[in-house]
Amino acid sequence: MSELQVEADVKELDRVQDFIREELEKYDVSAKVMYQIELAVEEIYTNISSYAYHPEVGQATVNCSVIKDPLQVVIQFLDSGKPFDPLSRDEADISQKALMERTGGLGIFLVKKNMDDVEYSYENGKNVLTISKTLEG
Repeated sequence: MSELQVEADVKELDRVQDFIREELEKYDVSAKVMYQIELAVEEIYTNISSYAYHPEVGQATVNCSVIKDPLQVVIQFLDSGKPFDPLSRDEADISQKALMERTGGLGIFLVKKNMDDVEYSYENGKNVLTISKTLEG
């Protein structure tokens, strides 16, 4: 497992995305799957950087590992910010009216739709959000 520690600041998003891409570059990941992973990483990291420590800035840790049989990536996000379980929220309303009004919750909806598994826990004073995605067809 590889680990990256960064400030939970949206300015670090490119660094987080590069870290994930570097971990996956040795595998033959399709453009579609890579896009789905990047979208999920962006949504989760942006939420952490926007809300976990607001208005302060704290630390975030991103762990990435690739498991074989089946080939899949597991990405874990950890922060010591305010406890928040995004999976406990009601499903996002994706009706046209709700989308126009931007009622919220769409980001985690997209993460859940694009990842094979999404889990949340609060351990030792940390929010732990883990996503996984199969890398082969």
